[in-house]
Amino acid sequence: MSVIRTGAGGALSVVFRPRALAAGAVCLVAALVVAVFAIGSGEYPMSPGDVLRTLVGQGAPADAFIVNELRLPRAATALLVGASLALGGAIFQAVVRNPLGSPDVLGFTQGSATGALTAIVVVGGGSAALATGAVVGGLITGVLIYGLAWRQGVHGYRLVLVGIGVSAILTGVNGYLLTRAELTEAGRAVLWMTGSLNGRGWGDVLPLILAMIVLVPLVLLGCARPLRMMEMGDDAANALGVRVERTRLTLLGAAVLLIALAAAAAGPVAFVALTAPQLARRLTKSPGPNLLPAMCMGAVLLVAADLAGQRLFGGHELPVGVVTGVAGGGYLVWLLATERRAGRI
Repeated sequence: MSVIRTGAGGALSVVFRPRALAAGAVCLVAALVVAVFAIGSGEYPMSPGDVLRTLVGQGAPADAFIVNELRLPRAATALLVGASLALGGAIFQAVVRNPLGSPDVLGFTQGSATGALTAIVVVGGGSAALATGAVVGGLITGVLIYGLAWRQGVHGYRLVLVGIGVSAILTGVNGYLLTRAELTEAGRAVLWMTGSLNGRGWGDVLPLILAMIVLVPLVLLGCARPLRMMEMGDDAANALGVRVERTRLTLLGAAVLLIALAAAAAGPVAFVALTAPQLARRLTKSPGPNLLPAMCMGAVLLVAADLAGQRLFGGHELPVGVVTGVAGGGYLVWLLATERRAGRI
């Protein structure tokens, strides 16, 4: 492990762990390979070689249209949404110091769903209104949970308990909104809430790209080292010079934005934020939040789930949220059993 610091006070800190970097690189390569196969599959099949030639501008005009306009936006959305969910989940789990501290469990995903349902049912807006509603709903939920959990600071378990309560309330609100919707709007809302990448274009993924350009360097370069110290406890982090509450608020704000924008792009895809950080930690066998490996793991999980949903069930295409929900639910049951045997719950 090596550390590089720059600046008079050592404000920027980069820690290199070879195994973690290697694991992240393997996951990234796997995600890109699966994405190439996903782009090449469909009613108009293409070999991986044809896909790569088309991506570098040497394909036939018909191939270029199919790849660049129809399939590449979907694959890019899967990669970026998976990476965003995994990074947000890794931040939450590190902040609350609990493997179950996922946005799915804490209510942030439900908050995005409430905002999107409000845009569909009450406002009756299109895709732009739905995306805006998802982001606004996620942000309002984040502020609400943080405010309710605040008592001379935010303790991890208090944040989890408040988040579970808010999640239960929002689940009821979402059910009520569905009962008030017209049949067409209700069908559209249910499809979005399931989590789907069907029909995604560059307009759906562009806001997420812009957000990640800003938020990913902020988290990985500016907050990763304080976050590792915070995992040792607030008192230890304070003793090491970390401004705990400011760092926690910055990290939670970045995570909520990532989760909300991911939901705006693909719906509230379940369990990726929970499973990807845990799988990354088991792969790297390294302490700490493992933010970069988690991002790459989330990308490969979501693009693989989307490919499986398209190809493994004959002529019936499953939304990606169904695949991740089934796989992630099984992982959650296993995780709970493991934590119980270890005496932690």
